[in-house]
Amino acid sequence: MMHKEELLPEVVIKFAGDSGDGMQLTGTQFTNNTALLGIDLATFPDFPAEIRAPQGTIPGVSGYQLRFSSTPVYTPGDECDVLVAMNAAALKTNLKALKKGGKIIVNTDGFDAKNLRLANYPDGVNPIEDDSLANYEVIRMDITKMTREALKEFQLGTKEKDRAKNMFVLGFLYWMYNRDMDSSLQFLKDKFGKKPDLLNSNIKALQAGYNYGDTTETFTTRYKVEKAKIEPGSYRNIMGNQALAYGLIAASQKASLPMFLGTYPITPASDILHELSRHKSFGIRTFQAEDEIAGITAAIGASYGGSLGVTTTSGPGMALKTEAMGLAVMLEIPLVIINIQRGGPSTGLPTKTEQSDLLQAYYGRNGECPMPVISASTPSDCFAAVYEAVRISIQHMTPVIFLSDGYIANGAEPWKFPTSDQLAPIETNFKKDLGHGEEKFMPYQRDEKLVRPWAIPGTPGLEHRVGGLEKQNITGNISYDPENHQLMVKIRQEKVDKIADYIPEQKLDSGPEKGKILVLGWGSTYGAIKSAVQELQAAGQEVSHAQLRYIRPFPKNLGDIIKNFEQVLIPEINNGQLIKIIRDQYLVDAKGYNKIMGVPITKTELVIKLKDMLGMTIPA
Repeated sequence: MMHKEELLPEVVIKFAGDSGDGMQLTGTQFTNNTALLGIDLATFPDFPAEIRAPQGTIPGVSGYQLRFSSTPVYTPGDECDVLVAMNAAALKTNLKALKKGGKIIVNTDGFDAKNLRLANYPDGVNPIEDDSLANYEVIRMDITKMTREALKEFQLGTKEKDRAKNMFVLGFLYWMYNRDMDSSLQFLKDKFGKKPDLLNSNIKALQAGYNYGDTTETFTTRYKVEKAKIEPGSYRNIMGNQALAYGLIAASQKASLPMFLGTYPITPASDILHELSRHKSFGIRTFQAEDEIAGITAAIGASYGGSLGVTTTSGPGMALKTEAMGLAVMLEIPLVIINIQRGGPSTGLPTKTEQSDLLQAYYGRNGECPMPVISASTPSDCFAAVYEAVRISIQHMTPVIFLSDGYIANGAEPWKFPTSDQLAPIETNFKKDLGHGEEKFMPYQRDEKLVRPWAIPGTPGLEHRVGGLEKQNITGNISYDPENHQLMVKIRQEKVDKIADYIPEQKLDSGPEKGKILVLGWGSTYGAIKSAVQELQAAGQEVSHAQLRYIRPFPKNLGDIIKNFEQVLIPEINNGQLIKIIRDQYLVDAKGYNKIMGVPITKTELVIKLKDMLGMTIPA
């Protein structure tokens, strides 16, 4: 049968179903297939918080949004063109995110009386049978029945057969978007190579979905998105936590230091432990401790012993680690503390995204306890940003807090990865012996960066005392002297402030050097800000964008950049945190745009806010 082909500039698909339907896997497979074609993409996985909510219910809906485009993209998209809804709860939860006129691919079996009741539809109401979806193009498929039919010759139970529904959907989408299936066939062979029944049944379901699209007369059009015109080079698809793990490995190799990860599992940081534990060949030791405190204190011990100590967590774990962070500040040793933020407070929203731990990172310890803070802006940016966090930690003998969040951690994008020779060197200098004129080792004698020496225990002649009690300047002995305490507090702060001399100056991401509005962002707001600002620049508006990687200390020229604009807007996925620090340090009347719903800020929201600030009329 002949089908016409339609070329599209971009597509946003949302896969949604019960958490047992395999929508994350379907989304990941379609994403990897897209990346291999050189099409630009951004993803947003949306997990249920419950480990296993009752099947068919709204809390159990799992989603995966993918935007792919022939032009560079910076967000997973505000609205979807296509919604794949495996059951009634998935439709109910995600319909609001679908464009008018968009396609809904529904599994009709997921809309029986039981599923409709579980999704809280009123008795007798079925959205795919009444005219409530008249504004959309609804593609009805009994995916369950067709999957079972395709697998009838296999000696598998009904439950096992139904698990292959996601492969049927994937096959159909591969047909719809004119793809070959080689990447997923290879994935299935790798995953189920030793289980021939599962391998063959999944392959059969995948092919059945593809053939259904090919042979059913309902579908007359196939769609294609061209390759993106991006800078040539070798790319790979990468998720934020993966990129972060590789950045840590690269930094430990460049610093010639063995790495020790002391950690405790917590959503959404656990994948970093999983990834690093696969790379023992790089001299990496991973330790899953009995709790958060044991995780960080083991990492402190590793740093004291001459390794690169790292600990990973999320907000509640940061709260538990704070006393040990203070110990690391007092000891003045390298340590990288990674916080993959999630919704709070307390246990909050474990699987939803938020940027609400910034003030905790800045101030959340007892006493005057300053630490550098670095943040990543996109999934692939985690590599370079955490590499820089390690460099600062080692070269300035200080613990460093690294901030990412659930949106960055689980999102994916193409990454043009660097080669080893393109990475900046990280020098590690252990003190090996007493220097000229030194009669006794002085552990708090400082260099021009105010950095004390790193002496590994057991080095002859360099015996010294450590602990959490206040140190006497230079000698490191315990001291209760009032003047000494004030001096040490000031020195520790000055040491962190001095890091500003060793980091790059702030650059504008886009826009004029002077203008009406500077949109100042940090972390995962990057894509939405970039897209919104570009739209206004295209309309001739003087709007610029700066994204912060270095949050403590700020780059030295940040204040000068801020002064060049009439207004400053700071969008954040919190109730206003960076804005407090910016107002405090630069005495500027910055305005905030805050969203605290567990989901990212959209480009459309920011465009409306910026137009309002510019006095532009906004169409109703």
